[in-house]
Amino acid sequence: MIKFVYFDVGGVVIKDFSETNKWEDLKQELGIPSDKGQEFEDIYDLYQDEINTNREIDSLLPIYKEKFNIIIPNNYSLLVDGFVKRFEKNIDVWPIIKDIKRKFKIGLLTNMYPNMLMEIKKTELLPDIDFDQVIDSSIEKVQKPYKAIYELAQIRSGFKADEILFIDNSKKHLDAARKFGWETFFYDSSDYAESSKKLLEFINGLSQVK
Repeated sequence: MIKFVYFDVGGVVIKDFSETNKWEDLKQELGIPSDKGQEFEDIYDLYQDEINTNREIDSLLPIYKEKFNIIIPNNYSLLVDGFVKRFEKNIDVWPIIKDIKRKFKIGLLTNMYPNMLMEIKKTELLPDIDFDQVIDSSIEKVQKPYKAIYELAQIRSGFKADEILFIDNSKKHLDAARKFGWETFFYDSSDYAESSKKLLEFINGLSQVK
């Protein structure tokens, strides 16, 4: 019986870069040569574990400047200008989260760059809801899909593994949650409206069981 529901943020609660061409837009904005796109991605991937936990993503700008000989304005922030300003509200899921909040305890379980969640809140991309728990990788210094973050999230929820539902758009992260004994729901960020509809049907089914 589900008693606590965790939501991923990017690709679920908000529309991030998932299933879009926003990465290409970002590279063009930075002036990355078209034939160097994969090198840009490789550098990002090299530091991804660090920027999901304890490294400021803006620290990558000097690396990109030197590597690609590009000029970036001094006031440019990769965190804010590069990422957060490209995020969008996922209004299809807002009423569903509010409905779930009336039935279950809820929380956020998210991989975030340092200060990113704060910037997301500033831009009012999140629904006006009090989440019972927020597990932010940059605060906790551990990220999905590592076991430690699920252990922490479960302890903070106050419930057992089989009483927790996790909603995410990453099958890798969901697989890790299932191994930990959680119920999961795959939210397909290629179609937010349809995924929100399916999520509502899924939650209604849980409520009937409850």
